[in-house]
This record gives sequence, structure tokens and C-alpha cells, in this order.
Amino acid sequence: MARAPFELAGVRVAPGSRAQLDVPVAKLYTHAPLHIPVEVVHGRQAGPVLLVCGAIHGDEINGAEIVRRLLRSSAIRRLRGTLIAVPIVNVFGFVQHTRYLPDRRDLNRCFPGSDAGSLGSRVAALFREQIVDLASHIIDLHTGAIHRTNLPQVRSQLSVGSETAAMARAFGAPVILNAELREGSLRAYAQHHGVPVLTYEAGEALRFDEWAIAPGVRGVLRVMRHLGMLAASRQRREPPAAEVANGSSWARAPIDGILRPRVRLGARVAKGQVLGLVADPFGNSEGEVLANADGIVIGMSNLPLANEGEALFHVARFEAIEEAENAVESFQSDYEGTPDTL
Repeated sequence: MARAPFELAGVRVAPGSRAQLDVPVAKLYTHAPLHIPVEVVHGRQAGPVLLVCGAIHGDEINGAEIVRRLLRSSAIRRLRGTLIAVPIVNVFGFVQHTRYLPDRRDLNRCFPGSDAGSLGSRVAALFREQIVDLASHIIDLHTGAIHRTNLPQVRSQLSVGSETAAMARAFGAPVILNAELREGSLRAYAQHHGVPVLTYEAGEALRFDEWAIAPGVRGVLRVMRHLGMLAASRQRREPPAAEVANGSSWARAPIDGILRPRVRLGARVAKGQVLGLVADPFGNSEGEVLANADGIVIGMSNLPLANEGEALFHVARFEAIEEAENAVESFQSDYEGTPDTL
């Protein structure tokens, strides 16, 4: 029996073909329409329906480039199942270079949304009804917030033997953060409905980080091979080892002032270690930013200006700290010499 076409937003995509379409989302004040761009790749053979989406936060643009490269990969020419690729979810924020929607809501706190709610709630409902609810598996692409950068990491709520845990391992990021669900997020909505979902965090908002983009593309392709959507790689290489962090915390500025970091992203640190110094412009008053646990720095501020209490260094805690350090060092050596090296 021939495989049925795949239908999204009223468009039917035949097996063995692909189509780009625009899902109407809203209009600007000028009456100009806005659309969520989508590409559907519908394989000839049955398989999972994988949604890969970027820029739910409009300023997190690394995800858009990961999706572009994924769609240009020769590996997906013989796809089994269906790929739904959405490079930009929050088109409002993307064109305005901001994380938020025009009503200042965070789209990733608006799920499942409502057709009769705020703008954020309506956009979430449309994206969910038209796209998300069609997926059997999801990879959601993110970066750090403005002026913050993240070491490549997968965030998911893990349980022993779960499909989500298997996908996280297959992705091959150096760190897996066993993260609690945040109410209103796409990840929480999907997981509550039994859909395995990964959040990939890497790099910084409003910039392209090659060391975040390239492993993101490879990670998505590894997950697709794990799901049986792509043939096994001829190289037959196992995904890089990753260690699971079961907790994390932020080290904060002790005073107002200018930050001078003492450690780099990916560094192993010990509890009580000085991560940076915050001082006034003259250096008359100076405070130490101290690690509150043994761990690995998986995120940090790139802006030297800090207010007292501001989160500056994100430290993940591991049971197997040596193995976690080795995984991070192996990753960093692979991407040493890229235009924006870690």
C-alpha cells in the first residue's frame, strides 16, 4: 500500500517529496502578514515524525542556522518518516532582535496556549495545533540569553530506559543536564503528552557560534539515525561520551561593578574557587565570585558589567566529575581553531 501524503496547515506533501510553506500567524500594525516558515520532508517509507525547531526565543538565532544546514544535508535525501523543520518560531522576536513577543511575553512559557488568550497564548496555540501536535519526537534549539553563552548541552527530564534519555545520549553533546520541566514551555507540554523532547542549548543570543552550530547539526542527525529515520553512518563512530549533570546553580555577583573572569566556559571548578572578581572602576572595592559547588562551568555572562546578585557563572554538578571533564575537553579539542573558539 502506498504511503499517504503528509498534511500540514492545509498543504499535502507527497511521499518522497519536500515542500516549503508559510503558516499564517498574525499581522503587523501595518496589516502586513507574518508567517512561521516551515519545510516538510516526507519520506517514501514510514517512520517517526520529528519536529526540529529554532528561535522560540526570537534572538536565539543559532537554531535557525542549524535548521538551514540540516535541510541542506545530503543525509536526509533517503529519509524514513517525516521531518518538520521550523527555523524560526517566534517571527515577531526574530525581526525585532528580541527574545520576547510584542506583548513582552516569553513564548516558551505560553504553552499549550489558547485561541482566546494573549498574543503569546495565541501564537503558542497556533504553533501547537498546526505543527507540534503532528510530531512524535521533538528537538528544540536554543542558545544562552542576551550577553550569556552556554556550553553545548542537552536538557531533558530523564528516566531510566526512557526514549528521551536514549535520544539525549544519541545527540552527543558533551553535557546532558537532567532538568526539571518549566511550566508553559514546549518541553513541558510535549513531555506531558508522551512526546520525547530534547532542548539543545549552545552559544549566545544574536550571534552565530560555529562551535555551537556544527555539533548541533551533527547531534540532530545522530538522533535521526537513532530513531531509524536515516541509515547508519558509514563511519560507524559512536556519539561522543556525555555525562549527566543532576543539578546546577549560578554563582552571583557579590557587589556592583565590573567583572574580570578567572575561568573559561567548560572549566572544571572546585567549591569555593574564585571564578571572577567584581570591582568598581577604580578598584577600591572588590568582591570575589565563588563557586558554590564542585562542577563544570556550562554557562557564563559575556557582559563585564554586573549588578549585585546578578547570575554570572552557571556550574553543573556531576557524580563522575573526571569523566565530565574529559567529555568537555574532548569536545573543545574537536572545535579548537574555529572562528569563535570556546
